[in-house]
Amino acid sequence: MSISPPSSDAEQALVPHRSGDRYKWTALTNTTAAVFMSALDGSIVLIALPAIFEGIGLDPLAAGNIAYLLWMIMGYRLVQAVLVVTVGRFGDMFGRVRIYNAGFAVFTVASILLSFDPLHGGHAAMWLIGWRLLQAIGGSMLQANSAAILTDAFPAEQRGFALGVNQVAGLAGQFIGLVAGGLLAALDWRSVFWVNVPVGVFFTVWAYRTLRETGERQRARIDWWGNLTFAVGLSAVLIATTYGLQPYGRHTMGWTSPLVVGVLLAGLALLAAFVLIERRVAAPMIELSLFRLRAFTAGNLAGLAISIGRGGMQFMLIIWLQGIWLPLRGYAYSDTPLWAGIFMLPLTAGFLAAGPVSGYLSDRFGSRGLSTAGALLFGASFLGLVFVPINFSYWVFAALIALNGAASGIFASPNSSSIMGSVPAHQRGVASGMRATFQNSGTAVSIAVFFSLMIAGLASSLPQTLTRGLEEHGVPHAAAAHAGSLPPVSSLFAAQLGVNPIQHLLGHATLAQLPAAQQHALTGREFFPALISGPFHSGLVVVFAFAAALAMLAALASVLRGARTTGPNKPTTDGPDTALARTGAE
Repeated sequence: MSISPPSSDAEQALVPHRSGDRYKWTALTNTTAAVFMSALDGSIVLIALPAIFEGIGLDPLAAGNIAYLLWMIMGYRLVQAVLVVTVGRFGDMFGRVRIYNAGFAVFTVASILLSFDPLHGGHAAMWLIGWRLLQAIGGSMLQANSAAILTDAFPAEQRGFALGVNQVAGLAGQFIGLVAGGLLAALDWRSVFWVNVPVGVFFTVWAYRTLRETGERQRARIDWWGNLTFAVGLSAVLIATTYGLQPYGRHTMGWTSPLVVGVLLAGLALLAAFVLIERRVAAPMIELSLFRLRAFTAGNLAGLAISIGRGGMQFMLIIWLQGIWLPLRGYAYSDTPLWAGIFMLPLTAGFLAAGPVSGYLSDRFGSRGLSTAGALLFGASFLGLVFVPINFSYWVFAALIALNGAASGIFASPNSSSIMGSVPAHQRGVASGMRATFQNSGTAVSIAVFFSLMIAGLASSLPQTLTRGLEEHGVPHAAAAHAGSLPPVSSLFAAQLGVNPIQHLLGHATLAQLPAAQQHALTGREFFPALISGPFHSGLVVVFAFAAALAMLAALASVLRGARTTGPNKPTTDGPDTALARTGAE
């Protein structure tokens, strides 16, 4: 291990050596594979959930099973949001490569255990949830330290490109995971987890053999109280939002539940205590002083807003395609995960086309203009989707989601480069962890925000629509009214899973009383999608308008980040804050 002095001059002395060293490309290749794989696992399960629930023999719409579904989605993101700052700090203290390599090993072991689920039903779901939490711990160790390793390995004039490639790989993993989940689920639900095993084994061995410490270690005590209050507080907030989506008594959601409110308030109180602790301890888990850097604060705020919008969009598109559009076009429910993944390819293609180019341009022209343009285009794509009919023409839809993906790519690389280039060298590990925390928290929060908005929208019109539609097909008024009065969360998750919930809502006894033709119509592929399409579109208008507002917030934060902090062509001229940023970036 080599320890660099904390001065920028000493760091610059290493640049000629690094510039001609193949090591930086080795570091880029390995960390890119790591963040891609970690991000892919955060989204690959979303579209494969129907096959997973069928494979383990679990009815997702049965009472109590919605919790399994939510934790299958939320657990991975929750752990990553909680841990990335802590393990980023550990990387600064004990060596970024050491923590990163251990993370690769943990991630690979968890992937192997996930692919050998020996149980059935609820026990099988708990097996998957438990090992995905361990997998997320490994993914956190990879995410938190990959950007710091690259920032150490690359000279200042190439960091935008390197961080851009790394950031693009991470976000590409989220998009490609949606496609891969549909393709692999069509083969076998276990293949969703098998895909990580050979890649994980190879890159774990390669990381241990080739990566080396090139950055500084910051010797300090572990901030146990800060780590504890942050982890428990953020976990409590995200857990409360998870259970806030489930029905409570006669309410469509659980936001009025004393337990949800109590856990949420306790989590916020612990996070407030965390801030007080960090201001007083000698070696804090995070450096609150980093928020005095304009580029750091604005970049993380913009990244949080875009992450919330992007995460919510993915869920809405899956529901739209799997639960409504594909069945209305004649696709069998069993085939909808595969085709939803295929029809979302323009989203991934747009991102992959724009992301690397944006990273290159940010090195030449700076981050502010590109990230602001990306955020504005991101918001424009949502405004376009607001006017798309529920049973749309595909090419209009494809063009808008391609624009959305391209906008994410234009924004991501410059924003990441701006954040990482704004901090002093010895704080890159914790800065990388904080950046990942904002991104992962945004994705996790998006689930609660967008689902809450959608459920609230459905609750205003779905009960009457469902009751009237069932009565028109011969269902007795009492049974139809009872089905219409049930919380709409079941119908929403049924749409996400691409299943028809009518049999679950009515029950076998009620269906058995109807003529065969009416039974066939009610349980066929068109009745439920056609029924829910109107209320769902009303909800889409609300959630996409909210996403557009988030994009405008991200654009404003990008404009306010100040002048460039990295790049060979122009100096930084924004005053003391960016002068400090330049010290850490150059």
